[in-house]
Formats: sequence, structure tokens, C-alpha cells
Amino acid sequence: MTRVQLFIPCFVDQIYPETGFNMVKVLEKAGCEVHYNPEQTCCGQPAFNAGYWDEAKAVAQKFLRDFHTSDYIVAPSASCTGFVRNYYARLFENSAQHNEVKWLRQNLFEFTEFLTKVLHVTDFGAELHGIATYHDSCAALRECQIKDGPRELLAHVRGLRLIEMEDRETCCGFGGTFAVKFAPISLGMGEQKLDHAIATGAQYLISTDLSCLMHLEGIIRHRQLSLQVMHVADVLASGW
Repeated sequence: MTRVQLFIPCFVDQIYPETGFNMVKVLEKAGCEVHYNPEQTCCGQPAFNAGYWDEAKAVAQKFLRDFHTSDYIVAPSASCTGFVRNYYARLFENSAQHNEVKWLRQNLFEFTEFLTKVLHVTDFGAELHGIATYHDSCAALRECQIKDGPRELLAHVRGLRLIEMEDRETCCGFGGTFAVKFAPISLGMGEQKLDHAIATGAQYLISTDLSCLMHLEGIIRHRQLSLQVMHVADVLASGW
């Protein structure tokens, strides 16, 4: 049996915990033995992006201790996964933790990536009726090179029709602190993304990253749009 350690990012833990539970359901259905370390906290990305590298390194050191394991580590976030993979080496350059970081980068996977590239499972018997469109997050597409995997998984969901939106690889405008520092630009980018999504006739807007979906959901509520955001894990756990 494949052993998996869950890494649940801050915003999933605090705002979208149901996605974490759905991820467990899907992984267990795929035959995994799932574990969760309740001592885990943040990966350090917010501090790093804000320029507080020393503070980010302190948080990252705790992350290394919390996930000192030979098990696979799986996260429902390409953003956090991409940060650990691509920037921990910079934080711990020429340090005693170099080998730990190297091992961690090899064992850490984004959720859909783990299902399709490690487990090689794409059909979970999910059922969700309606039209959906998919948002490629910048982190998934550019930092983790994830594009086809989520679409393969969604193609096996009974009753779901996936229609690609225009400019599907364009940023939604969230970008972490970018949405705070440059709110008007961020809002404009999000509105443009949603206009493209609505043009497909979709009822569901799906992505690997709840950070993007959180940003877009705020605009959806403000504009009172009939569009529901869903993480891929939530879709795959539907209809059981």
C-alpha cells in the first residue's frame, strides 16, 4: 500500500477544509494509506514573497522537520508545491539541510500530479452533471508543469462536459500579495477571467489551486454570478 503524508496549506485548512477531506477520500479510494501530521503549519511562501527571507527560512525549517519522511507528500495546491520545489533550494543554499531539501523536492507532489503520474489512476467513479471550464493556475502551469493531468481526471467524471475558455492560461490576478498591493489590477484580471469562463456557458469553474478560486469566488459573489468554483479533489469526490 502506498503511504501518503498530507500537506494541507494554510488557506485550505482555514477556509476550504472540505477539500482536504475530499482529497483523503480520493487517495484512500486509490488504495493509499493516508497520514496527517497535525503539527504542520505553513511552507513559508507568504513571508518569502513579501521579502522576509529569514522568517521564511525559519518556517521552512519547521516544514522540513514536519515532513522528514520517506513517504510521498501530497498537497492540494500547486502554489505551495511549486514554492517548496523551486525556492527551498535557494533558502537552504550551502546549508546542512541541502540533502533534506533535495529529498523533499523529490517526494512532494501536487494532488492531480500524484494521481496521474505516480498512481497512474484517472477514473474514480465520480459523477457531476453540468458544464465546466478549467482554470490553469500560474503555479501549476509554470512552476509545476501541470496541464494535461487535471483534464484527464475531469474527462472521466460522468455527466461533466469540459469546455475550454478563451485565454485559459492567463493569470486570474490573485498572485498572493499582488492582489493586496495592486488591488485594482488584480480585480480587473479576475473579472476578465470570469468573463471568459461565463462565455463557455459553464456552471463550474475548476482548478488545482484554491488560492485562485478564492480570489475568483469573491468576485463571483460580488457580481452575483451563477458560477460555482470547485477544486479538482471536490469534483473527484462527487457522486459517490
